Amino acid sequence: MQGLRENCGVFGIYAPGVDVARLTFFGIFALQHRGQESAGIATSDGEKISVRTGMGLISQAFTEEDLTHLAGYIAIGHNRYSTTGSNRLCNAQPLMSTWGGDEIALAHNGNIVNSKELREELISRGFSFKTTTDSEVIANLILASPERELVAKIRYAMRRLKGAYSLTILTKHKLVGVRDPLGVRPLCLGAYDGGWIIASETCALDHIGAQFLREVEPGEIIIIDEHGVKSYREESDRKAVCIFEYIYFARPDSAIQGKLLYPCRQAMGRILAREYPVDADVVMGVPDSATAAGIGYAQASGIPYVEGLLKNRYVGRTFIQPDQRIRDLGVRLKFNPLPEIIGGKRVVVVDDSIVRGTTTPKVVNMLRKAGAKEVHLRICAPPIRHPCFFGVDMATRWELIAAQKTIPEIRDFVGADSLGYLSLDGLIESVGLPRDMFCLACFTGNYPVPVQLEMDKLALEASPAGSADAK
Repeated sequence: MQGLRENCGVFGIYAPGVDVARLTFFGIFALQHRGQESAGIATSDGEKISVRTGMGLISQAFTEEDLTHLAGYIAIGHNRYSTTGSNRLCNAQPLMSTWGGDEIALAHNGNIVNSKELREELISRGFSFKTTTDSEVIANLILASPERELVAKIRYAMRRLKGAYSLTILTKHKLVGVRDPLGVRPLCLGAYDGGWIIASETCALDHIGAQFLREVEPGEIIIIDEHGVKSYREESDRKAVCIFEYIYFARPDSAIQGKLLYPCRQAMGRILAREYPVDADVVMGVPDSATAAGIGYAQASGIPYVEGLLKNRYVGRTFIQPDQRIRDLGVRLKFNPLPEIIGGKRVVVVDDSIVRGTTTPKVVNMLRKAGAKEVHLRICAPPIRHPCFFGVDMATRWELIAAQKTIPEIRDFVGADSLGYLSLDGLIESVGLPRDMFCLACFTGNYPVPVQLEMDKLALEASPAGSADAK
């Protein structure tokens, strides 16, 4: 809830005889939570690749007329939250790249930490760039490969790329899925009406009636064409799945590494109740991301669960700017408290994370104004003390409140009566998978690949005059 944003959702389908553009629309519609700034669909009919992109939510970006121009039997789709590259239409994906007669469309979820040096190298070789994104670096790097076969071209690019990437790639005759060797971002394979689907999350398969087959493995390339599905794997020496997929990013009805996320999030709440019990009258989760954890806390503590905040479910990105009076309402645009439910009560508030610490004080203050007698804050993640360089807009080190303040100082800053963060051991226990398969860098500072020192310098240079409470 605290401004933690993941950058993209990707989708791909190979299904002759099916309206692939329409299915792709509903596939990325199911992945809308992964990005709200732009959306796009690319299709191939075997002779040409067509692309349509637009700004805003998927429902804003496409019309029926757009879909009629997207003919074919192969499609990829994308929705975007910008991390590398600004929020402009030219950066909307899928993006097209052409070189030496080869043409591909590409959609990317993740972030490349060595994109700047690769971009400079490609420019020196004669490549031009239409966007400011690292995704175009990936596409051009594939086309720049000295190899001739598609799989070899992609493998060449993978050896050069450092960072996180789950990709869907479209050629005139093939659909391709790629997951980076660390498996930072999720990607799965499904079947649909004699065809095949690749998607960021299993919920996208569920929404269109597709069958989940398996996850795309870290380091795996999947090629889908008229001959079916072929897998090209290279063993990875370690995995680094982003733990925040389990805490916040992915939808609770998705499964990753065989774990449905809803019960994982309930377990986070149960363990929080064990680690940080408190005498209280009611428990509530901040909707919607912490609802399951709030229920888990209530179950374990025996304290009744209530809906103390209602969320405006239509508060998504809009092109209409609020006037100053509306802007000043801030978090009230998103949440409305229920005084009849929480008035005079000692309230446990379960939330997914605190990043910058800008929203949490407003929520606590809102609950107090609604009559809450006490507010006890419980967080489903350990303190975030280190920035993410792998596709999450998590702020610089100087903006992270837990990097600048102690837990008692954070408690006082947000105005809570008590504050408890889920321990790292408790988090791993709730997910029920080995610790060494996750990227935990935002908690520990131990990154799965070396992060450029220059990026740390940029983070320091971008720091405000004060600390995180200046934001």
